[in-house]
Formats: sequence, structure tokens, C-alpha cells
Amino acid sequence: MFDTMTLTKATGAVCGSLLVYLLISWAGQGLYGMGPAEGHGGEEVAQAYTIDTGAATDAAATTADAGPSFDVVLASADAAAGEKVFAKCKACHKIDGTNGTGPHLNDVVGRARGSVADFAYSDGMKSVSDPWTPEHLQEFLTNPKGYVPGTKMGFAGLPKIEDRANVIAYLTSLEK
Repeated sequence: MFDTMTLTKATGAVCGSLLVYLLISWAGQGLYGMGPAEGHGGEEVAQAYTIDTGAATDAAATTADAGPSFDVVLASADAAAGEKVFAKCKACHKIDGTNGTGPHLNDVVGRARGSVADFAYSDGMKSVSDPWTPEHLQEFLTNPKGYVPGTKMGFAGLPKIEDRANVIAYLTSLEK
């Protein structure tokens, strides 16, 4: 049934397939391998690209945030610039005395937190009793969920100290 030629062809096909597999594997390791290069003294090969996870940025942001104090920035804050930054807040907050998704911000500076009568505050905001001083507003606007855990405010915050100071100056200028 099998003659010598058929057996030779079958063996050649298996050996040829193995050879093609080994060559493709070797080429793939050469192109996409990430370990140290064998045969080159074992030194590590630099990666073609890196993926930024933000760890270095967080450290740099902490160092960069050590600029002027908030009091200095607030003293030179511009209410007109704060009105432009407040446009981000207008999606949820109003300044006409009516509530939106968030409470109205009329006379917010100096007002007790969680004190607008017809607004349903979160438990996190109800548990804080200090009034909204410029310093408290500055901390809250930096990271609302970090400053008042459990707050319903979904805004991530204003990263620039100048923007926070300008918004607070604008809100202070609205007081009667």
C-alpha cells in the first residue's frame, strides 16, 4: 500500500512544515520580542514605545502645584475671567435664585453648606456644617468628591488655581 516514495514525501512534508514554523517563530521573536537579546551579551533592548500610565504626571502635577498660595492668587483674581470659567458651572448651577441640577449659587460665599431650603443635598454635603469660605470653596472646586465624600456633584473640579480664584471672585461679586 505505501511505497518508499510516499513515505519519503510524508516525512519531507512534516520536516518542511516544522522548518517553516521555526523560521516564522524566529522572525517573530526578532521583530516583537521584548526580553533581553540572546547572543548579544544579554543586554536589555529598549522598547519601541511606552504607555503613559500617568504616574509621572501626578508627581509632576504635585510639584507644579506648589506655586503661589491661594490667598495671593485670590487677591489678584479677576471676576470677569471668573464669569467665563463659570460657564462650565452653568450646566448645573444657576445664579438667579432658582435651583437646577445643583443648588443656586446666589450668596454662596459665607452661606452655610447644604442650606438651600428647597434643594435635596447628598448626605455627604449635609454632614458638613462650616460655611462656604473662599478657602473651603477653593478646596471643594479642586476635587469635589475628594473634599466632600458622597457628594452628588459629578464635576471633576478645576485644576488651575487661577480658575478657582477667578470663579470665587465672580461668585463674591454677585453678593448683594
